Amino acid sequence: MDWLVSIAKFLVNEVLSQPAYLVGLITATGLIALRKTAGQIIGGALKATLGFLLIGAGANLVVTALAPLGEMIQGATGAHGVIPTNEAIVGIAQQQFGARVAWLMIVGFAVSLLLARFTPLRYVFLTGHHMLFMATLLTMVLATAGQSSAVVVLAGGVLLGVLLVSMPAFAHPWTKRITGDNTIAIGHFGTAGYVAAGATGQLVGRRSRSTEDMKLPEGLRFLRDSMVATALSMVLIYVILAVLFLAKAGRETAFKAFGSAGGATATGVGNYLMQSVMQGLQFGIAVAIILFGVRTILGELVPAFQGIAKKVVPGAVPSLDAPIVFPYAQNAVLIGFLCSFLGGLVSLGLLSALFHPWFGLALVLPGLVPHFFTGGAAGVYGNATGGRRGAALGAFVNGLLITFLPALLLKVLGAFGKENTTFGDADFGWFGSLIGNAAKAGGAGAVVLMLAIGAVVLAGAVLVQKRVVETGWDPGARRDAVLPRAEPPAAASPAATTTSYAKIAPPAGAPVPPPPPESD
Repeated sequence: MDWLVSIAKFLVNEVLSQPAYLVGLITATGLIALRKTAGQIIGGALKATLGFLLIGAGANLVVTALAPLGEMIQGATGAHGVIPTNEAIVGIAQQQFGARVAWLMIVGFAVSLLLARFTPLRYVFLTGHHMLFMATLLTMVLATAGQSSAVVVLAGGVLLGVLLVSMPAFAHPWTKRITGDNTIAIGHFGTAGYVAAGATGQLVGRRSRSTEDMKLPEGLRFLRDSMVATALSMVLIYVILAVLFLAKAGRETAFKAFGSAGGATATGVGNYLMQSVMQGLQFGIAVAIILFGVRTILGELVPAFQGIAKKVVPGAVPSLDAPIVFPYAQNAVLIGFLCSFLGGLVSLGLLSALFHPWFGLALVLPGLVPHFFTGGAAGVYGNATGGRRGAALGAFVNGLLITFLPALLLKVLGAFGKENTTFGDADFGWFGSLIGNAAKAGGAGAVVLMLAIGAVVLAGAVLVQKRVVETGWDPGARRDAVLPRAEPPAAASPAATTTSYAKIAPPAGAPVPPPPPESD
């Protein structure tokens, strides 16, 4: 059996958990189904792989640029507690549960493909690292509750498969509002935050203009470039926090902040401030790399999925990582990040003052990485239905969720709840808490209860797909109806003039769906 475990670990750790390889293989499969030439297949698969590697490179730069900022925030505020970091908690759990995680992930992915083939949920989840994260979470909560290895792998695999096809469906009405079509879905376990952001936008932003319509004075037109605006904003944030940290902690401690990400310790006040400026600029570059990677991968993956839809899973929709929506509202990404982080700070204050002493909930510090990626995406979802107010308040709600939900999750992680880190995104929190508490029932009753939870989630997703997604419900339709009417072009003839309303639309450079395939 050791060789089977070795093969399973290889598939999970070296292929399925690597989004770039997984997406490359899926792209190649789709191009083969379309009967493309060998050169087109190899080229398309490589470009899709490289696109994901670009996203990964940008994400690594984001993490590196934010690490010193996190040190400064903690030092300036004096806050201490649990920092949600998916990669950290997964690395700790893998040492004890590696084999079970591997088998659970394989079973879960197979179940998801079967569900995509035989249910209305035609979503194929391609965010490999999030599959690994959820597989690890399910293994941890089931094993911690005393469930056998067979139950962990089989029941956990079914639950994972259900989530892989269900969560994209729950968010798809809002995703379609962002993209304008059905070519891609969101495949990221921050979905509860995105749905909450989109719903918040509907409530608060009926007359609020899009973040992408911000009018700037002529002298500030350069800020319309998202890379420039993002970099400048982060430079200002970095420099302000650097000064506050220096004033509170002193030179010796403050100068070491840049060594936390493997950089050089500052040698003086001038060097310290200029390193802050450089980190802000690096952040702007990182976001630009992510956006370019998104455009690269969509150019290859969406056409390939037409082949998969025809041959393997009819109507298949690729479910992709959160940055896939960033190009559609680039100003909203920055607004979402900042407002989500603000929500995290407010939640930390509430935990510290009320929920920690009353209910024993851990203090969850706002991690900059989860707030950037999930907060940025939440800003895009909130903007799609509620413009600027929707982006700000929707992301703020996301910040609340990714602070309180991890605090609840720690209650079912057993000894792992004392590791000073946990899972950071919304779906890990609510689903892990439900399954963890159900697993504590023990015996066959726990298995039945857990599978019942999975069945409810699946049934809810099918209902949303049939009654909401497939009927074409637009969550922003009411907002469109009350926005000012768009002015027709000056040269338009009266006969050509039609009533239209300003809508949320992708900015220049956003991914554009390919033309529909020619009929056979």
